[in-house]
Amino acid sequence: METWDTKIAGVVELPSGRRVRGRSLRASPTPGEEPALAVVLAGKRPESARWEQRWIPWRDFWLPAHPDEAIATLREAYDRASRDRVEIGCGGGIGRTGTALAVLCVLDGMAPEAAITWVRAHYHPRAIETPWQRRFVRRVRRGSP
Repeated sequence: METWDTKIAGVVELPSGRRVRGRSLRASPTPGEEPALAVVLAGKRPESARWEQRWIPWRDFWLPAHPDEAIATLREAYDRASRDRVEIGCGGGIGRTGTALAVLCVLDGMAPEAAITWVRAHYHPRAIETPWQRRFVRRVRRGSP
């Protein structure tokens, strides 16, 4: 599989060159723009999809139910993004998705505060919506878990 074209809506290119798409799960993907791996950030288990997906139990405006497992799943997404189309999505595609993208930025080598600023500049200005989501990004270290 190939990675994303940067002209596709929601695709961000991390400093390492990895490309990831953030998306609202309320919007259907455009035909031909399906991911190889989708990380779904939702309170309920998602319906099956035609592509591989990982579910991180994560209620709107909150934090992942199992933070260490969430970080491990996001590390897998980060690793896969070097060669596959990886997508991260939640209901609105802003808070939880932005938080997860900031975690990927930390895994990419950014300091947590810089990651939050970067995601807001390159993905969505309201990404990482709550103080506890910002704290979650700050607890991630490049070597986590």
